Amino acid sequence: MSVFALGLNHTTAPLDLRGRFAFTPEQIAPTLQGLQERLIASGRSPAAEAAIISTCNRTELYCAAEPRLMRPALEWLAGVGGIGADALTHHAYVLQGSEAARHAFRVASGLDSMVLGEPQILGQMKQAVREADACGMLGSTLHQLFQRSFAVAKEVRTSTEIGAHSISMAAASVRLASQLFEDLRETQVLFVGAGEMIELAATHFAARAPARITVANRTIERGEKLALRFGAEAMRLADLPARLHEFDVIVTCTASSLPLIGLGAVERALKARRRRPMFMVDLAVPRDIEPEVAQLGDVYLYTVDDLSEIVQGAGEKRQAAVAQAEVIIETGVQSFVHWLDQRGTVPLIRALQAQTDDWRSTEIARAHKLLARGESVDAVLDALARGLTQKMLHGTLTELGSAAPAQREQLSETVSRLFLRGPEPRGAVFALDENGEAL
Repeated sequence: MSVFALGLNHTTAPLDLRGRFAFTPEQIAPTLQGLQERLIASGRSPAAEAAIISTCNRTELYCAAEPRLMRPALEWLAGVGGIGADALTHHAYVLQGSEAARHAFRVASGLDSMVLGEPQILGQMKQAVREADACGMLGSTLHQLFQRSFAVAKEVRTSTEIGAHSISMAAASVRLASQLFEDLRETQVLFVGAGEMIELAATHFAARAPARITVANRTIERGEKLALRFGAEAMRLADLPARLHEFDVIVTCTASSLPLIGLGAVERALKARRRRPMFMVDLAVPRDIEPEVAQLGDVYLYTVDDLSEIVQGAGEKRQAAVAQAEVIIETGVQSFVHWLDQRGTVPLIRALQAQTDDWRSTEIARAHKLLARGESVDAVLDALARGLTQKMLHGTLTELGSAAPAQREQLSETVSRLFLRGPEPRGAVFALDENGEAL
């Protein structure tokens, strides 16, 4: 079994393509089940373990499975997005083994984010792990991968300055709005959605004390709950077209598969505003605002990709901390690879333990029969020890006797190393616990 990661992100795929592969939390479980069904239907063994991370900047599939399943997984993902496998390959990355682990650790630590060191991705990864676990797709291998990635991320954040003074998407939005409007205290601000990103954006804008904050959400109760935190008003999403003209700043981030704000609605809003400018930020993937809106003269529309240059500029100030973070990550990668390599010997170790258990049972049963016939204890113990050693050495001696001259020297060195090292400390037996870990 191997670990591989298949994905696309803000550096490899444009916004509209990423939107094709965006999954809501509710879609993760059925999507993972679809992957299993696809592999079974194709006549291949299903992936043993799988997890999906989906954010505005990336969609990544992590699997612990046989390497031959990488291509079927890519073809399945391409089908989910409605494009050909070759087209997806042009924008995707496929990483295996240590490279997959290194990527996961860098993502968790914020080194692979559009905003260098941003903390939101760690929470999103943890949520992805919970979802995979809940639908039975998280096994011991991916569990180790992600738990180690979380530990590495914690060390990076506590031991380096990678997250210091980070400029998030929300902070960048406030900065841009401040460049358009002389005083944000005189603006009317609308947030569309009530998720984590909108909550973060609302926190940044509320710090500038705008004249009014309104939260529009499909579920009015959830919108009211968020609005209460900021002394804001809640409105139904259905009322958005009629009230759009009231707002100077609109920030959207929902899980809608189709745009919520169209070109016609914005044109009507501008007319009602008598061409007063509107500042709009679309943080959603797929888009919440039709891209044609950006062509309107009095609208300043920014997407997550448009904010990239701003946040990367802030990231350059922290590049000195990246090298230190990479050292921490590399140490974590080597530790995980060592663990993974050990896992590869688990079937052999279990087979050896089963074989020795069988030998022991056979010789103990024979010893009981000898004792029942009146044999002395010393004779029985001698026969028991002799029977066990003969069984243990039979295969090795047979291999030595039948080996070709070219292989006999190497085999002899191996046998000497295994059997002629001197007595081990009492109780020094290599065994496995119920999870296949060395005791």
